[in-house]
Amino acid sequence: MICIGHRGASGYAPENTLAAFELAVTMHCPWIELDVYAVEGELLVIHDDTLERTTNGHGRVMQTSLATLRTLDAGNGQQIPTLSEVIEQIDHRAGINIELKGEHTALPVNRLLNDYLRRGWQADEFMLSSFDHEELKLADPAFERGVLFSRASKDYFKTTAALGAYSLNVSMRLVKPALVEEAHRRGLKVFVYTVNEADDIQRMRDINVDGIFCNYPDRVG
Repeated sequence: MICIGHRGASGYAPENTLAAFELAVTMHCPWIELDVYAVEGELLVIHDDTLERTTNGHGRVMQTSLATLRTLDAGNGQQIPTLSEVIEQIDHRAGINIELKGEHTALPVNRLLNDYLRRGWQADEFMLSSFDHEELKLADPAFERGVLFSRASKDYFKTTAALGAYSLNVSMRLVKPALVEEAHRRGLKVFVYTVNEADDIQRMRDINVDGIFCNYPDRVG
């Protein structure tokens, strides 16, 4: 069972910042997870569509200028990073799971990642995921797709099949042994979010999930 550093090692450092991603790597995470919005042609790494929870800014991400967003404090003096900055910092030391969070993010992410492929990165160093399955359809099929669900669905496998998914990414409250078994039978990985407590980490191991998103990577081992 692999550990995916959820927004980096966000239990210890401000989420979705270079500090959090670096800490996840030092904790030997094989993968990190982050969220992106496209603003004025730049891909910014931030989770919420509003600024108040994770920065000293106010208002909506998509209604704020790029220049202003880049001046904000995202915690402990950290800046909201660009996706390029994160990729350069990680520098092949971990895989990067990019969640398409904002509108119209798939195509600019495709362009950026294909530029990195031309520079020597490998497609399997990236995974693209989203709750917005229509946006995920636009993700370049060169990169593995993780289909996110926050609610129980009768169409888990219809959706993953239609999207050519690599993984089913589900909330911890939804995951059951039978779901994991069926996903594996269909050739899918199962990644579960967000699993932070020791008992839950062990339970995920016991039901044979393939990976967990965790804010405290050192707890997974």
